[in-house]
Amino acid sequence: MKEDTLVIHEIYASIQGESTFAGLPCTFVRTTGCNLRCSWCDTEHAFYGGTRMKRADVLAKALATGTKLVELTGGEPLLQPGVLPLMTELCDAERTVLIETSGERDISRVDPRVHRIMDLKAPASGESHRNLWSNVDHLTAKDEVKFVLSDRGDYEWMRTTIRERGIALRTPNLLASTVFGKLAARDLVTWVMEDALPVRVQLQMHKYIWAPETQGV
Repeated sequence: MKEDTLVIHEIYASIQGESTFAGLPCTFVRTTGCNLRCSWCDTEHAFYGGTRMKRADVLAKALATGTKLVELTGGEPLLQPGVLPLMTELCDAERTVLIETSGERDISRVDPRVHRIMDLKAPASGESHRNLWSNVDHLTAKDEVKFVLSDRGDYEWMRTTIRERGIALRTPNLLASTVFGKLAARDLVTWVMEDALPVRVQLQMHKYIWAPETQGV
């Protein structure tokens, strides 16, 4: 069955570099494959390759690290049917589970115990036309919405999207990230303060601790 195996790029323990869980020890289960091609993607190495593993082996390896926090990421994890029962099994094992997924995939079938971090694609990504807006209706207060911003135009798109689609009424966890090396964090902070926008400005912590291109951290 398709749900019994997954194609995995890597499994490793490090600190969480983003989200409201930033700084906490976390095990990352990175799946292989993505159906989007964002202009600023920093995980192109996960588009191809990987190792097909039994779901039970993925679960065992993720639990063996001992961290209480586990994140499913990619690539795009929701492309693989086995990710859904894997997340349920991780929750049953008393782990706090996160999934980072694009705004293009249906999030409604994800176990309600999971914290869904949904990345809505801004115009400079080249993929904003792929956002599945019905996902907004499924958001809860424990979920997080992430905006990765390359320029002022992306920022203004985020501001309009938050206000017109009532996203802040669904969840208080709105994350504004800069594309590393493209948009100055100081500029983003200035704009957020000027507009009193209800977002959490975040940096990719792991790119400041290690070299930006380092994998497995």
